[in-house]
Amino acid sequence: MTVQQYIDYYTFKELTARLALDIKLRFDNKIPYKGLVPIPNGGNMVAVDLAERLKLPIVTIQEKSTQELSTSKNYLWVDDLVDSGKTWESFGKPDLAVLHVKPHSPRPDFWVQELDAWIVYWWEGDNQGSIQSNITRLLEFIGEDPTREGLIETPNRIVRSWEELYAGYKKDPSDLFTTFEPDGYDQIVLLKNIELYSNCEHHMLPFYGKAHVAYIPNGRVLGVSKLARLVDLFARRLQIQERIGEQVTSTLMDYLHPKGAACIIEADHMCMRMRGCRKQGSTMVTSSLKGVFLEDSIKGSAARAELMGLIK
Repeated sequence: MTVQQYIDYYTFKELTARLALDIKLRFDNKIPYKGLVPIPNGGNMVAVDLAERLKLPIVTIQEKSTQELSTSKNYLWVDDLVDSGKTWESFGKPDLAVLHVKPHSPRPDFWVQELDAWIVYWWEGDNQGSIQSNITRLLEFIGEDPTREGLIETPNRIVRSWEELYAGYKKDPSDLFTTFEPDGYDQIVLLKNIELYSNCEHHMLPFYGKAHVAYIPNGRVLGVSKLARLVDLFARRLQIQERIGEQVTSTLMDYLHPKGAACIIEADHMCMRMRGCRKQGSTMVTSSLKGVFLEDSIKGSAARAELMGLIK
């Protein structure tokens, strides 16, 4: 999971002081703005503190039209952070002052600190509460009442389920590679019909099916359960099916150094069944072949034929 960074009240005050000083220095204390516009909801607390330091009024988007505020150079917009920049862009990219940016963020006019973390500010509570608050907002967005009995504990349940569903981010594949002498065995090792559950990165909807993982030893073999754990490690992330197979075979080649590695996945995607084209009987099949399994040779053709025969 992403590293957490908690910003307490005193750190917040230091950051807003630095932000105010940067704005003053930029304009040699002759600030051209007539007011500050907080971006809901994160910009509210920053705007309150910054308004006092800059001696500027706060103007909300309820008081004036969004277009008027965003196109006029008379107003400085305020937020707590810029992440992807989509929110800033949705308002027309007006002059903007924030406390934090991420390494991948577009840079606003004024910012104080770059942090590569899940940032939690003092008014949001702890990280767990902040995530739950965002889930509550999502429930409201789809038209639900998050206070009704069946949904009161839903944000907590989702956070707990994500710890399991996306546990692959916390694991290092190198930890799986306890190997053994093969006692002369140098033929295909195949573990087939490995249950696979993942979530697509495009819609965060599940896809599920089975994976077949094979390799040809080159001096060492891997414990059989480790092949299943390797699939699980990469599946328990936001994924696309093609990438899982590539990650499995690349990891086998990097750590086990076999003569060849293969991963064939058959999966059903709920983003095709529940929405979009809604094709109920479709199954997606992908393959990733490395080493001898990919060779354009008699040996390569024989290895692929044997592999498919064993799978079927």
